Amino acid sequence: MNKPTNREVIEQYISAYNSFDVEGMIGLMSEDCVFRNIAGGEMDTETKGIQEFRQLAEQSAGVFSSRCQTVTSYLESESGAEVEIDYKGKLAVDLPNGLKAGDQIQLKGRSKFELLDGKLVLIEDYS
Repeated sequence: MNKPTNREVIEQYISAYNSFDVEGMIGLMSEDCVFRNIAGGEMDTETKGIQEFRQLAEQSAGVFSSRCQTVTSYLESESGAEVEIDYKGKLAVDLPNGLKAGDQIQLKGRSKFELLDGKLVLIEDYS
């Protein structure tokens, strides 16, 4: 069986994310993976290791009733890729910042993915 390409792994991850498939996301990640969310130039979230990532993924899945990342550009590197993303989500809960359940969120961002031996070792989301 052929090893999936980096692009295939990234596409599988985004598909799992869009369908709230936490186990599908976890299955693509290395045990010592790192996730970072950078908003407005400031890192506001970081997880280290698959268990911390699982907790964050399960928590964030409960915040949205629907969500969709759409790749608008893809720039491959030797160890992964950087992708431009259009993001749309519908909140399932009220948030402390004043957004309410049912509100729609739309933003543009980019994500950096690094892989090693076919597993995601780093994901950085920028918005």
